[in-house]
Amino acid sequence: MQATTPWPRTLFWITLMILPAAALSGSGPHDRLTWYLEIFPAAIALVVLYWTARRYPLTRMLYWLIGFHCLVLILGAHYTYARVPIGFWVQDLFDFSRNHYDRFGHIMQGFVPAVAVREILKRSSPVKDGGWLGFITVMICLAVSAMYEFLEWWIAVAAGVAADQFLATQGDVWDTQWDMFLAACGATAAVLTLSRPHDRALVKAGLQ
Repeated sequence: MQATTPWPRTLFWITLMILPAAALSGSGPHDRLTWYLEIFPAAIALVVLYWTARRYPLTRMLYWLIGFHCLVLILGAHYTYARVPIGFWVQDLFDFSRNHYDRFGHIMQGFVPAVAVREILKRSSPVKDGGWLGFITVMICLAVSAMYEFLEWWIAVAAGVAADQFLATQGDVWDTQWDMFLAACGATAAVLTLSRPHDRALVKAGLQ
């Protein structure tokens, strides 16, 4: 009889980090409907992580990056992305014209998925190393970001949510283009800075 593969310990720890944060985020959010819409990706991510944990465990690096990304989403869900206090602090510090927490969120939307895409490609595709791995990783993240913009648009229209609330456009007509561009920048930054540590993490976990 085959032994049952244990749950990755790191997944347990990030769950202990995410669930209390989500509970606090859901306590008196700025807009309840927007909170549900913004928290949904983090909830889906956690479900998928548990669903795949035993048959397709990830590196500790990737688990922690996903956990941090969930915290970014959870914080934005509570205040809405256009009203996160740290964004106002940065806005005042550098005299920006808007709250840039939403911009940071979209950089993360490229940075963390890039490591996930890279890990899946290295483990489950013929593309293992070299320039093509980095290029395909960034292009997939850009495509996912574009698809996410479509989903945000359709959900906002269907739910009747104001753009400044859910989409955090803050009056910027080029907000969608900025979101996709920053996701591509985040993905590129992840490929350039984390490829070697990620390779070591894969070897250490026995996944490569």
